[in-house]
Amino acid sequence: MKNKFIYFIIASLFLSSCVGVSSKGIFGTGVSVAFDPRSVGTQIDDSIMQKNLSARILIQDKKYLLSVKSKVLDGRIYLTGTVDNPEEKLKLTKLAWETDGTRSVRNDIKIKEEFNFKRSAKDIFITSQLRTALILNKDIKATNYQIDTYKKKIYIYGIALTSGEKDLVISEAKEILDVEDVIASILLVENLRIQKN
Repeated sequence: MKNKFIYFIIASLFLSSCVGVSSKGIFGTGVSVAFDPRSVGTQIDDSIMQKNLSARILIQDKKYLLSVKSKVLDGRIYLTGTVDNPEEKLKLTKLAWETDGTRSVRNDIKIKEEFNFKRSAKDIFITSQLRTALILNKDIKATNYQIDTYKKKIYIYGIALTSGEKDLVISEAKEILDVEDVIASILLVENLRIQKN
């Protein structure tokens, strides 16, 4: 019990940050508050949920600090990363659902396999190609999207201002050479719980 409390304190200190500057994404990119269509209240709620979930995952097992990433967007939780076995994946899904305010959970955690440099390099290249395409497309707010590629499958998370923008993002992803599938979890501004006025 004492160890769990210490882990919780360390996690709280480690995960604390200023709300309102930016919302860090799953893979190092962030949604700028200036472009984020969520209300400030919703952004704060999501940030609190994010910190709560991250602390609980860390308490579960400190190895998840580097191997599992989570993102909360309008009360919806997205999980990515790798674990050793299917039981761990289920355990993390349960933790996400038990977080106060959760509306849905999308679990894209993979079971660990032997490292393949060629495949990993290809996945990184696909991600960078799509990131560049989104930045160059003037009809897309690239800062509102997080991208991950695993075994030539692209996972996109974010908020689209219009359904046209959502379609453009998916279209750009499908045009990348060697992509086998595009899994998009893109919310429309009109479907958000609370929007900016």
